[in-house]
Amino acid sequence: MSQSGIEMAHTIFDKYYSNIHPAREILLTHSQLVRDKSLEIAIKHPELNADKQFLSEAALLHDIGIFMTEAPDIGCNGEYPYICHGYLGRELLEKEGLYKHGLVSERHTGTGLTEEEIKAQNLPLPLRDMIPRSIEEQIICFADTFFSKGRDLKEEKTPEKIMKSLGKFGEEKVKIFSLWCQMFL
Repeated sequence: MSQSGIEMAHTIFDKYYSNIHPAREILLTHSQLVRDKSLEIAIKHPELNADKQFLSEAALLHDIGIFMTEAPDIGCNGEYPYICHGYLGRELLEKEGLYKHGLVSERHTGTGLTEEEIKAQNLPLPLRDMIPRSIEEQIICFADTFFSKGRDLKEEKTPEKIMKSLGKFGEEKVKIFSLWCQMFL
């Protein structure tokens, strides 16, 4: 990023979410909470060597694609199902020249999605693995699970509540989250 990375993230955010976009405040609040949790993890665990600047930028942009989805409860009236916001965000960020940031956007759903899961569940997503790989991708994905964009926007979920929710998608998701709890908490 040529100008300050955070300034660039805000510029991109503003490009897609004007001051009058109904999802702006929800998304901005959510993204800042995810950023703060991600940075807290990076500071608490210097042994992970996470890039804090990148964490800040990518956390602010991880949900950039939601405006293209149909999620009226949060002010989004796009044409795609909400599950598509990750890969749509990746496409937007790649157009902006932010390839690594785009990978975070695509790979942050739950604990990630495998190509096999996408096929088995007949999800409207490209057939490829969307699993967080880098430590920064994993930290942001983990931090994101603690905050919703619904009524309790600022309320941080407990690990137990998250595990119960992830359990609906299989024991493997709970195992991944439990491993992240050991690594990051």
